[in-house]
Amino acid sequence: MSRYSAAEIETKWQQAWDKAGIFTASRAEDRPKYYVLEMFPYPSGRIHMGHVRNYTMGDVIARYKMSTGHNVLHPMGWDAFGMPAENAAMAIGGHPKTWTYDNIADMRAQMKPLGLSIDWSREFATCDPEYYGQQQALFLDMLDAGLVYRKNAVVNWDPVDMTVLANEQVIDGKGWRSGADVERRELTQWFFRISDMADELLAALDGLDNWPAKVRLMQENWIGKSRGLQMGFALSTPAHGFDAIEVYTTRPDTLAGASFMALSTDHPLSRALEGDNPDLAAFNAECRKMGTSEADLEKAEKRGFDTGLTVAHPLYPGRTLPVWVANFVLMDYGTGAVFACPAHDQRDLDFARKYGLDVIDTFVALDDDSRVGNTAFVPPKTEQVRWINQPAGLDVATGQQAIDATIDWAERQGLGTGKTQYRLRDWGLSRQRYWGCPIPVVHCDGCGVVPEKKENLPVRLPDDVTFDVPGNPLDRHPTWRDCACPSCGAPARRETDTMDTFVDSSWYFARFTAPRAETPTDLAEAEYWMNVDQYIGGIEHAILHLLYSRFFARAMQITGHLPAKAIEPFDALFTQGMVTHEIYVTRDERDRPVYHLPEDIEWHESGARLGATGQPVTVIPSAKMSKSKKNVVDPVNIISAYGADTARWFVLSDSPPERDVEWTASGAEAAHKHLTRVWNLCDRIAAMDADAPGQGDQDLLREMHKTIRDVTLGIETFGFNAAIARLYAFTNTLAKSKAGAMAQKQAIMALAQLMSPMTPHLSEDIWAHQGGQGLIATAPWPVADETMLVDDTITLPIQINGKRRAEINVPKDMPKDQVEETALAMDAVQKVLNGAAPKKVIVVPGRIVNVVV
Repeated sequence: MSRYSAAEIETKWQQAWDKAGIFTASRAEDRPKYYVLEMFPYPSGRIHMGHVRNYTMGDVIARYKMSTGHNVLHPMGWDAFGMPAENAAMAIGGHPKTWTYDNIADMRAQMKPLGLSIDWSREFATCDPEYYGQQQALFLDMLDAGLVYRKNAVVNWDPVDMTVLANEQVIDGKGWRSGADVERRELTQWFFRISDMADELLAALDGLDNWPAKVRLMQENWIGKSRGLQMGFALSTPAHGFDAIEVYTTRPDTLAGASFMALSTDHPLSRALEGDNPDLAAFNAECRKMGTSEADLEKAEKRGFDTGLTVAHPLYPGRTLPVWVANFVLMDYGTGAVFACPAHDQRDLDFARKYGLDVIDTFVALDDDSRVGNTAFVPPKTEQVRWINQPAGLDVATGQQAIDATIDWAERQGLGTGKTQYRLRDWGLSRQRYWGCPIPVVHCDGCGVVPEKKENLPVRLPDDVTFDVPGNPLDRHPTWRDCACPSCGAPARRETDTMDTFVDSSWYFARFTAPRAETPTDLAEAEYWMNVDQYIGGIEHAILHLLYSRFFARAMQITGHLPAKAIEPFDALFTQGMVTHEIYVTRDERDRPVYHLPEDIEWHESGARLGATGQPVTVIPSAKMSKSKKNVVDPVNIISAYGADTARWFVLSDSPPERDVEWTASGAEAAHKHLTRVWNLCDRIAAMDADAPGQGDQDLLREMHKTIRDVTLGIETFGFNAAIARLYAFTNTLAKSKAGAMAQKQAIMALAQLMSPMTPHLSEDIWAHQGGQGLIATAPWPVADETMLVDDTITLPIQINGKRRAEINVPKDMPKDQVEETALAMDAVQKVLNGAAPKKVIVVPGRIVNVVV
């Protein structure tokens, strides 16, 4: 009897696939294409089981589609630019390029043993000059098409690292890496005109039927379409050239409850007033140190500064509202000024209570006319309320009805104009760092901003940079920075900002269709391979990455790099759950947490301990695998111990793929035990006498065809765990079967085929062991025989006095009187009757037999 040895068979079959070149994709007009893509990884250095789950899901789909006759494109690349590489260079010395490519080599070496059906000939990293050079060409085409522009913008500036920070990188007013107080600075930045496509991007969400509803909703909320009122509040005394303050409000229905005006610290009037008021200047400077994300503003203490100015209330002649500068008002939404209605906005209410400002109710609940205390009354816009003060004169109405009526009323009164606005802002792509795609423009004193000539692309990053001084090394690299103007030839200066790394990942799906093309895409290849039929990735990328990719697809269509059909690049989207693991932590001498890898832990009767020292370890319930918490499981260790197929089987089998799955050693052991059992079944069946008769052949084959149907449906609907549960059941059926050798051989080969997307190595070995032709990876997918799916018999439960006592298997078309006779002859029924006749027997055909005693 042979033995299941994952180490032996997995290398063997990976070499066979490579030799046959079965995963190398090329156009084939005679077959339907299928493009499956997982979100590519950042090369941080090591992959973990979360990566394994993501790529295995894509691999299952790719292998299945190959078996069903599709021409499959399944590529892999690396999202390789970004700050972590620069941080590593600063922390440990060396160069970001070396760190990145070394990590790519390590991660590729970890991934290949998984047996993924990837076309590695299409591999690229976004830091390859061949890739970012084409990205620069795209930028120039988008610039020429008016999709890119340059303007001054207020940004988060880290004065120590000397770089712009995203809102998410500002933590409690400090730079996430340096810990320095962040400043709000106005810099000249490059922007993509994504807001021009806001309405189109929003409307197109309705057509993305194969995207998760929650992702479409997240995108809808991010785009944030709203209809409101644009109006001016006249200043009682003009100041610094301002006669009025313009406001955009989505709740004009609450205008009667306005009690003060609030300006952003970056509003032009706020900035103008600073020159006259040092206290206001100091207040604004302090406020500009905090982050500008909505989350930051929501949790920050509400602070304000009374400017001493007032504006006229538009509804009540003679009434004025004080004008404050407030730290919770954003400049980049609306006009940077709001009228505040504290009764119906918690943020405004907190501010009003703090500074003793009026709180004026404008509506109350229908069944409760109590007034606002310390909690604002903010019912859904669809809920009817009773209005106390309503500009359009409404009594009982929903908020949305009141908004619409107020806009119409204000336009008739000449107070303002109805306006549709979007939360989505233009995409600022400038980053003041080295390790990114250089922006291909030159600054000339005579010509201004001049695009680099395409024949000079790529504008390569210089390798001879150092990180011993904070800031962007490109700023202090004269031989790279100083150049000749492409237009007039005069001395000029290169743009030293590089592109946001979201740019790199916003078009890689298109580049995979022709990764060696000398233009961003090859239209013939893009026409054949696009769109991505199935995209797979984490929910954390549900907003920006997907939104930016949708924008780029449109921009590339406008600039001639994608066909019109690819305007929405991802036909179907699946967002997988995370792989979680327990966290193991001890405390150091200063009571700081110290985290430990799972392989460093030993389990004793007293609990978890460090294997090296025996020190007790605190076990924290499972959380997302994280390098910082060290609760990661290295696939290399799992493959070494159990094989890649075990890892693949486990991450697919334990829970629905959209939910989290907890990695446990016992789960891996159980998965390996099952695969060993399947191999042993194969070995036993191969040793059977081919002519030996058996019994129950049809029953086994009928179950086989049902399994084919169920597993096929499971794979097609991302029900991988359900498919695997069905395979477990069929394995049990086959193990117990007394069928003849031919039927069992047919069954084990079908089982191998059905398992092959999940456990491709074991399945290949079973296929070969049973004499299958060629590779199982290229064998046609089994098709269920519809005639075998119809049961000739049915199982009927028998209830006695309402309690289930037994069941019978009878022919499907057995007459009722024979069903009754058969049921009454059952031992369980005879025992209850004890020789007496039943009072009544009710046979419901195909459903149940009820016996009343």
